[in-house]
Amino acid sequence: MKVGLQISSFTWPGGDAEIGPTLARIVRTADDVGFDSIWVMDHLFQIRSVGEVEEPMLEGLTTLGFMAAHSRRARLGLMVGGVPYRQPGLWIKATTTLDVLSGGRAWLGIGAAWNVAEARALGIPFPELPDRFALLADTLQMAHHAFRGERGSEERFEGRRIVAERVLNSPQALSRPRIPILVGGGGERTTLRLVARYADACNVFGAPDVLRHKFAVLRRHCESVGRDYAEIERTNLSTISITPDGSRGSLTPGGLVERLGGWAEAGSQHTIVALRGVHDVAKLELIGRAVLPQVRTLGEPSPQV
Repeated sequence: MKVGLQISSFTWPGGDAEIGPTLARIVRTADDVGFDSIWVMDHLFQIRSVGEVEEPMLEGLTTLGFMAAHSRRARLGLMVGGVPYRQPGLWIKATTTLDVLSGGRAWLGIGAAWNVAEARALGIPFPELPDRFALLADTLQMAHHAFRGERGSEERFEGRRIVAERVLNSPQALSRPRIPILVGGGGERTTLRLVARYADACNVFGAPDVLRHKFAVLRRHCESVGRDYAEIERTNLSTISITPDGSRGSLTPGGLVERLGGWAEAGSQHTIVALRGVHDVAKLELIGRAVLPQVRTLGEPSPQV
């Protein structure tokens, strides 16, 4: 099993002036101790499930560029990008830029988005859900055109919402065969169907029984479109707390290993954890020392991306 880290809060000791140095320290530590991937949310305001809306929130793609400069091996991505926040061409160009500057470590993590309040607060157009799904499908199809060959397809692309006259992508991504595409969300009729058609990975959240159900739905979509289910990396997202002794309701290292095992048995190949108190890098070091070595053999091998 792979293990990733999601950094979902920037409310750390020292206030705004310490966000940069603290984030650099977190990213370097996570990279050094062996996390396979590091992610940030693509939100403009903090979300209620994490903190107060007025708490600090960084723009995601800019943050990933900063993170690339402070890491060497972990893949980097948005968990997940909100498709209406950027035009498809910009999604492709920005993610390619991240891939090139990071030495081939980018994910294109993207979804239909949900936070209409933050978009309207900042004057960003936020179409109705059917239109967002149409835009997502266009973006995924256009990305496949852009990520192939030496400089993209260089052909006209005409989708349901987007027309692009020339899908030129120079410099081309370093990731091979292309930047891996992850579609976030567990919607059974549309989201998981888009995963089956266009994505290299899915991301869902919930207890093991929920994961089993969602992955079974994905398998059926793969069968319906003629896609090999094994080609898709199955990932899940969860928030955790950890301490050496399991105090204050947190997990011990052994408890986290057990929980990761439960998700692996449900079919997850790559768990991304949002770690409470992540500014205390001793928690990352604890996971690197006492958890990661024990979970590498859990579950089925992931596809190589």
